[in-house]
Amino acid sequence: MKRSKITRSFQVTIPKEIREALGLQIGDYLDMYVDEKGRIIMEKKVLRRKTFRAGRPLTPEEIDGIIAKGLGENIAGGGD
Repeated sequence: MKRSKITRSFQVTIPKEIREALGLQIGDYLDMYVDEKGRIIMEKKVLRRKTFRAGRPLTPEEIDGIIAKGLGENIAGGGD
């Protein structure tokens, strides 16, 4: 079991061992809730939204490439 201290801003540092075990990265989200025994349960939530800026229209080939890349990442990462 690891221990963290709550700061004045109510922030908590997640210990390195736990960050590594969950594969947490800066900007990741954690879902949290309190269970029936009063324990805080945290689960990693993967929300990776890509931002697209307005620009020139994409060609059909570029669109196909983006779709193929996304499918490859989803398959490799065991996505939802």
